[in-house]
Amino acid sequence: MAYVVTAKWTAKPGEEDAVAQAIRQLIGPSQAEPAMLHYQAHRDPEDPRVFFFYEQYTDQAGYEAHAASEHFQAHGFGDAIPRLESRERAFYETWDG
Repeated sequence: MAYVVTAKWTAKPGEEDAVAQAIRQLIGPSQAEPAMLHYQAHRDPEDPRVFFFYEQYTDQAGYEAHAASEHFQAHGFGDAIPRLESRERAFYETWDG
């Protein structure tokens, strides 16, 4: 069973390119985290201010390590998140029925 996080970030008007650049800085290091099973960033083709993330971790502790990581502290909390109009997150566990 994996721990799943989905997130939707909407950039403030005029901040979408800066948010996109911060996300570019997050992708590689996030995908390389030991507890990361899958990390995929998406961008809405009709609204370039909207970004969506699908992330799978081995467990909740893996997600917490991601949030505390140097790269997320710098590029997420330190750069992208202050440029957002809104930030939504949802948490799940994979389920085989």
